[in-house]
Amino acid sequence: MNIRICVYCASSAQAPVHFGEAAYELGRLFAANGVTVVFGGGGVGSMGRLADGVLAEAGEIIGIMPRFMKELEWAHPGLASIRLTDNLAERKALLLADTDAVVALPGGCGTFEELLEVLTLKRLGIYWKPIIIVNQAGFYDPLLALLQRSVEERFMDERHLAMFSVVRDIGEVMEAIRSSAPWGPEARQFAALR
Repeated sequence: MNIRICVYCASSAQAPVHFGEAAYELGRLFAANGVTVVFGGGGVGSMGRLADGVLAEAGEIIGIMPRFMKELEWAHPGLASIRLTDNLAERKALLLADTDAVVALPGGCGTFEELLEVLTLKRLGIYWKPIIIVNQAGFYDPLLALLQRSVEERFMDERHLAMFSVVRDIGEVMEAIRSSAPWGPEARQFAALR
């Protein structure tokens, strides 16, 4: 399998260890399956552990980060490939470019913002590849409840809940990508509720 997957994850070194361990295992899993990983380029927290996992299996990983973050020495030191951008908006666009799927691990406001943006792009029929939310230890339960409420209150269509798949364990990610519901530009027909 020769696919390219974008992973959204955190740069906090203070989060519980099990989140970093899961990121490491995801990196190893992707490398073992020949997946090229595209991520934010960071060297600490789940980002760093993801990269460590890919590199431990001699896999391919590409970091993308704004220049100011590289200047702050936030980049993972083991990356052979890192692309620098002028700002966060450019970074987010490059993270998604030519990817075959997006996987969101638990994280903070940056991870939330990236995840909600890609969901919005999918709702508008701009990005139609699989989006997998790793709901490790129920981390995303509040967000999933909020999305459900958005449907119940008619801010979103019931069909929008098919924009993403939810898994609880890293071992379920590859199958979730393979079995994701098809999505395309026709989603624009029900993007706005009229």
